[in-house]
Amino acid sequence: MRVIFAGGGTGGHLFPGLAVAREFQRRDAGVEILFVGTEQGIEFRALPKEGFKLETLTVKGIKGRGLRGVIDALYGVPASVLRSLKIIRQFRPDCIVGLGGYASGPLLLAGKLKNIRCAIMEQNLRPGFTNKLLGRWVDCVFTAYAQSADYFSGARVIESGNPVRWRELPKISRSEKFSLLIFGGSAGARRINFAVADALKQLTDLGSELCITHQTGQADYPAIREAYAALPFEADVTPFIDKMDKAYARADLVICRAGATTVAELTAFGKAAILVPYPYAIYDHQRGNAQALQERGAAEMILDQELTGALLAERIRGYFPDRGRLERMAVAARAMGRPDAAARIVDECYALAPA
Repeated sequence: MRVIFAGGGTGGHLFPGLAVAREFQRRDAGVEILFVGTEQGIEFRALPKEGFKLETLTVKGIKGRGLRGVIDALYGVPASVLRSLKIIRQFRPDCIVGLGGYASGPLLLAGKLKNIRCAIMEQNLRPGFTNKLLGRWVDCVFTAYAQSADYFSGARVIESGNPVRWRELPKISRSEKFSLLIFGGSAGARRINFAVADALKQLTDLGSELCITHQTGQADYPAIREAYAALPFEADVTPFIDKMDKAYARADLVICRAGATTVAELTAFGKAAILVPYPYAIYDHQRGNAQALQERGAAEMILDQELTGALLAERIRGYFPDRGRLERMAVAARAMGRPDAAARIVDECYALAPA
């Protein structure tokens, strides 16, 4: 089997693709995998560390760039399609999987021109511009939410779930203290960082009963570390959490954004959460992700513009003594999770590929 994964740009697009690539490797050590993206995306930094080969295109995004930006982006499309045709001719894939993001467009278009079987993965409830357009042409669309099918009229849609990085969480000894995990993505989330710091000032009476892991991102790390130094909590404050699976395993309650990968991890492993959707995401897709969990009782949503230290302190204080409520949320989250998502997608890719 020879598979191309096309797209990326953000971790939310790339990491699910990595999970599927690892599942291919787990089944067959002889599988050949190639990623195609851009030098501007996270794939350019992440894939060499993961041991995968990357070919790059010069294509640029269109959404939100104004008329001049749109013209500039469209000007580069023909060259990217020609480059994609060359990549396909040299690699000879059995199947192409689009991960979302503008870099997936030219490669999947070239794939259809060469009659290669193609699929796309849509991680959010509402698809982005590229995936919505490509959904009309590809052989299969993998979605994380059943509601996403409404945006792919006429396409073959499979609700596979969104693949996560780990097959299961590690078994570690849990603290007797109430454990909070706080993060806002690899770059951090300033609104969450400072709201949490303010909230904890109002929860000092719980100082001996809370333990906290807080990923701040690099920019806010000095200020948030200084804020914790004046507080009576057992806290691990870090710009970036390397062992995120262990952090999830310890957590009783997670406070975070509502990106597709985060939501997939929360549901796959059954973690109660307070979700603060990033309000500037394209199509406000994080709000849709958070609402889907809130409607099922798996999480609580606080809109970014409504987030304050006082409100967050009130919510944490409410959850602290109510372990039964947290467990019900965890059960609801786990019921939405699809830890077998990567395996399901690989099964379908084998079925798509020519014998």
